[in-house]
Amino acid sequence: MIRINVELGERSYPIHIGQGALEEVGKELARLNATRVLVVTNTTVGPMYAGRILKNIQAAFPNMPAAVVELPDGECYKDLEHIQTILDAAVRCGLDRKSVMIALGGGVVGDMTGFAASMWMRGISFIQIPTTLLAQVDSSVGGKTGVNLPAGKNLIGAFHQPKSVLIDPDVLKTLDPRQISAGLAEVIKYGFLGDCQFVQSLEERMPQLRALDPAAISDVVAHCCRMKARIVKLDEREAGERAKLNLGHTFGHAIEKATGYGVWLHGEAVAAGTVMAAVLSRRLGYISEDDVVRVRRLVKACGLPEVIANINAQEAWLLMQGDKKTLGGIVRFVLMHSIGESVIESVDKQAAVDAMHECGWS
Repeated sequence: MIRINVELGERSYPIHIGQGALEEVGKELARLNATRVLVVTNTTVGPMYAGRILKNIQAAFPNMPAAVVELPDGECYKDLEHIQTILDAAVRCGLDRKSVMIALGGGVVGDMTGFAASMWMRGISFIQIPTTLLAQVDSSVGGKTGVNLPAGKNLIGAFHQPKSVLIDPDVLKTLDPRQISAGLAEVIKYGFLGDCQFVQSLEERMPQLRALDPAAISDVVAHCCRMKARIVKLDEREAGERAKLNLGHTFGHAIEKATGYGVWLHGEAVAAGTVMAAVLSRRLGYISEDDVVRVRRLVKACGLPEVIANINAQEAWLLMQGDKKTLGGIVRFVLMHSIGESVIESVDKQAAVDAMHECGWS
């Protein structure tokens, strides 16, 4: 078992990575002196793992009240209506201030559970048990929670750190290849934004990662969690360094909104957005065409789309202006100054639109 600590003073918490991590849930609830538990999951993950989690809880605490609430599966359900579903379940379960919510699922379940926990009785503890690669390497760590509005992605939310993160790479075996590829979009992001050696390692090991080789997956998940923990320690509320984790996301969120949430997986949209960020960076004179080719090659090696076309550039720009990363009406992009070095800059509208046109947007 690999243990990584997210250092945030009195709000620090452990990340446990390894086979059998799900069995740690009883120990974590004991550490938190939990009184009651609500497991939040979805209709895909719940039937596979919720019973196992409840069994572990009951083995450690035979008399602890514990319940499960299942949400529909999909980004399109990441909204206030389904936050209400979680809160209604909290009422039925009788959660008090020492109760714990458990997020059992991917990034959508994690974001929604964390947000619900931040609101219940002005904030109770929650534990992340991520079951997708994307959630294991990124969204389960760092405390960013929230839901979408018709106007944009994650416009409502809160910073609410989990009390622990339990990551078992074995659960990835139940994912289809598309979900694995979507998770790899967030993995390669860590390399492009600040670790050239990691990019080279991914280029060499991509076949093993897509095949879920246990050693390769555990190593990469741990590497990403260490990077995320370091960044969160430096910039918990995304005032500077942490914003670089949005590489590819300004374009990616526009793709998700323009095409309809759920048409493209988040990781697929981010992958295409990362290629677009590379193209924009090259057009601004920061990187070479060879660098863009390298980005495209690794995205393709992940089994991800290099381009998601047939989107109107002018409409996309308006969507970007409503993105939560926009300040004072100025759209900000994470750009590459090299493979492994990133910066955050505002970009002239025409430069961004020209990059969109180059990538096949109308």
